[in-house]
Amino acid sequence: MTDSQETLSLPSIEAALEAILFVAAGPVALNQLVETLAVPLSAVELALQALSEHLSNGHGMRLQRHEGRVQLTTAPELAAVVERFLGIEATARLSRAALETLAIVAYRQPITRPGVDAIRGVNSDGVMKSLLAKGLIQEMGRAEGPGRPILYGTTAEFLQYFGLSSLRDLPPFDVEKEQKPENGLLKD
Repeated sequence: MTDSQETLSLPSIEAALEAILFVAAGPVALNQLVETLAVPLSAVELALQALSEHLSNGHGMRLQRHEGRVQLTTAPELAAVVERFLGIEATARLSRAALETLAIVAYRQPITRPGVDAIRGVNSDGVMKSLLAKGLIQEMGRAEGPGRPILYGTTAEFLQYFGLSSLRDLPPFDVEKEQKPENGLLKD
């Protein structure tokens, strides 16, 4: 930082971030925020955390993070009001197969289609194509192995669709272990 640049305090970094994210056309990379504000990454992270906490307390916007990028989004609880204002149809519902596939991709990403098929026990080709077309999953590269299958992961649109700020907001993945009754008989 040169002598001619003024040092921003945390509240003004937070306000500057809010303004930048408000006018940004899409997600903004953290390094771009660091360069624009001429402050260390730690200061940007601290201000983003403060902004996120501020927005989550009764405001109509939320801060969303995905793959090193951040953006402002509408609060999920206000989606119906915004859709009505914009005159768009309510968000299309996903089929049970699509939700099942999305859950697998979200918790196991990056994962291949054969990996999804193995977990689901059925062919997921059509569902995967549909989720790709809706922008809820994306190709993330190729696996090392025979045929080099495509690896899939979730997108920022996935987070928006489910009203999540980041993948860390997904509920914990718990597999309930079947418990056998002590006497070996099943209860009604």
